[in-house]
Amino acid sequence: MAEGDLAFLARQMERVISEVGRLRDEMTVHTATLIRLDGTVAGLVQEVRAIHTWMARTNERISKVEDAVP
Repeated sequence: MAEGDLAFLARQMERVISEVGRLRDEMTVHTATLIRLDGTVAGLVQEVRAIHTWMARTNERISKVEDAVP
């Protein structure tokens, strides 16, 4: 029974870590957007990099879902 509880906790922890990463990526995108709106060209580069990272993480999540479908 303890093994089941540990497996459940491990899955939940994995989900939490994934969610924190996604939120971090989203915050980076929004911060970069605000910096760009402030008028700096460097902000645009940072925004594009942040969006790329965000989309890469989203693609990983989609791949996991697609791989789980029988």
